[in-house]
Amino acid sequence: MNDNNNPYQENLDKQRANFTALSPMTFIDRAAKVYPDRTAVVHGDTRRNWAQTYQRCQQMASALNKYGIGKGHTVSLIAPNIPEHFELHFAVPMCGAVLNSINTRLDSQTFAFILQHAEAKVLFVDREFSEMVAKALDMIPNNYLVIDIDDLYWQGGELIGSINYEAFLATGELSYHWQPPQDEWDAITLNYTSGTTGDPKGVVYHHRGAYLNAISNAMSWGMHQHPIYLWTLPMFHCNGWCFPWTVALMAGVNVCLRHVRADTIFDLIKQEKVGYFCGAPIVLNMLKLADDSVKSGIEHKVNVMTAGAPPPAAVIQGMESLGFKVTHVYGLTETYGPSVVCAWHDDWSELPLEKQAQLKSRQGVRAPMLDGLMVADPVTLKPVPQDGLTMGEIFMQGNLVMKGYLKNPTTTNKAFEGGWFHSGDLAVWHADGYIEIKDRSKDIIISGGENISSIEIEDVLYRHPSIQEAAVVAMEHVKWGETPCAFVTLKLGQSATAREIINFCRDHMPRFKAPTRVVFAELPKTSTGKIKKFELRDMANNDD
Repeated sequence: MNDNNNPYQENLDKQRANFTALSPMTFIDRAAKVYPDRTAVVHGDTRRNWAQTYQRCQQMASALNKYGIGKGHTVSLIAPNIPEHFELHFAVPMCGAVLNSINTRLDSQTFAFILQHAEAKVLFVDREFSEMVAKALDMIPNNYLVIDIDDLYWQGGELIGSINYEAFLATGELSYHWQPPQDEWDAITLNYTSGTTGDPKGVVYHHRGAYLNAISNAMSWGMHQHPIYLWTLPMFHCNGWCFPWTVALMAGVNVCLRHVRADTIFDLIKQEKVGYFCGAPIVLNMLKLADDSVKSGIEHKVNVMTAGAPPPAAVIQGMESLGFKVTHVYGLTETYGPSVVCAWHDDWSELPLEKQAQLKSRQGVRAPMLDGLMVADPVTLKPVPQDGLTMGEIFMQGNLVMKGYLKNPTTTNKAFEGGWFHSGDLAVWHADGYIEIKDRSKDIIISGGENISSIEIEDVLYRHPSIQEAAVVAMEHVKWGETPCAFVTLKLGQSATAREIINFCRDHMPRFKAPTRVVFAELPKTSTGKIKKFELRDMANNDD
């Protein structure tokens, strides 16, 4: 049919009155105008409402604009979860620029690479990281404007910039009228992957995706209006899984947290009546193992969202037994953080707690704003049977997928081959449509031609009463090609031998899947709590 004869195409064009580019900047505008007096930020004794927070964002956007920052420019940031970090999630896009929040635990050389690759024009840096950043700046030619964040509640470090945050803020206009992006496809943030096998890749987010994932977060979690959210998850990690924008959407409270420590987390939950926080399974395990004296006294409902690594069922069960409600999500830096959720069914609540934990440990189904999700053959892209046994790669499609990798068209095209984003994660697809990760493609153990999931072995290890943390990697073997090697950390005051642990695994799973070697060690981790399996593989295969 010819569209020229379609009455719905005649005089019904997009125009200013009926179409606006989607951007999460509108969330803070609404929060400030509808709930101006409600608390927006808590940091130590500092409390600001939404009107004050919005005004600071506008004024900072003005200051950046006066300095010459606008569309196509990158503003980098190295800071913990403090109010300035939250504000810059709005102020930088308000002036049309792109926010690059950098992992605070990287080394100076990686800082230097990112600043150069991102072509940063301005760098905000908190005093805690001044030494490492100063070394990075010495490595590269630069004419950055370096702005110090001089946090009232942090002692130490030095001021290495030419101006501090508050002084630079004062150069902006209070009445600055920011403009939304003309195109919702415009970049809003730049996030670098961990770069464990080479230089980090710059993942570019757009306004539309950030807007939709912020809404998707609230829907997936069933967040009520005005949630009190504790910042246990780093804001630099996928822009805090897009939660700066989600909290603004819901006009909630941002409870800031510089360092992730069990006693501080429990204290703030009780003191501020925190109802929501996010964290990797390693953080949940830390809280589960905390002393009972710091856990007691929580008399309200606390919701926990976990992702970053497949959570062992035992960890989920431990958190649920404390009275915390756990929601398991899954995603990657390339998908704005959470894009898959283990959506709960009411009848599952009637099952025993152990069975509930097993169901919750699955990654789940597509989040509300993700368009496509499948487990398929990585070569043919043919979906695998939904039998819970056949392994394939996870693929995503839609608005919650990145624009691409900055200045890296070859890798971008490879990631989007066939019209789907290739995650690199291996999973099975259950009959009810829920996916369950079995391994990263690089972490699968192939022993005597059989695929062994390291995650399956780890899940058994976490059931051992003496084990605090566990990770399993492939170890070279003359006969079988590879066999599982387990690295474990024991709970304080507990003991176990390698033979006891191997026998425990053999009692709870097929013998050929059990580890053939157990190493007792502290597990190396990334800043977001993921275990560095590449280091463990090196240890397993190069240990004389």
